[in-house]
Amino acid sequence: MNRLVLSAQLVERGALRYTPAGLPALDLSLKHESEVVENGSPRKVSLEIRALAIGADITAVLAKLALGSDAEFGGFLAALRNGRGMRFHITSVAPVG
Repeated sequence: MNRLVLSAQLVERGALRYTPAGLPALDLSLKHESEVVENGSPRKVSLEIRALAIGADITAVLAKLALGSDAEFGGFLAALRNGRGMRFHITSVAPVG
């Protein structure tokens, strides 16, 4: 299963663009900070992840989400076209707060 749910802050949103198939797409950057327990010890986690949303419904929701807003993002991970690295493909979003 390839499913990721991440509580994060929207820190960057590119301009709305369209895929070759004519679907609306948004490139995003998300920032996550939390504390988790690993092997019985607390660990601070801080990361930024590149994300992509494709489709009219999800891009409409994300276009209205203010920069700096916290939300719960759901989706899956996929390799970049060049095979170097990965990107979070967002399929759902639920604002927090």
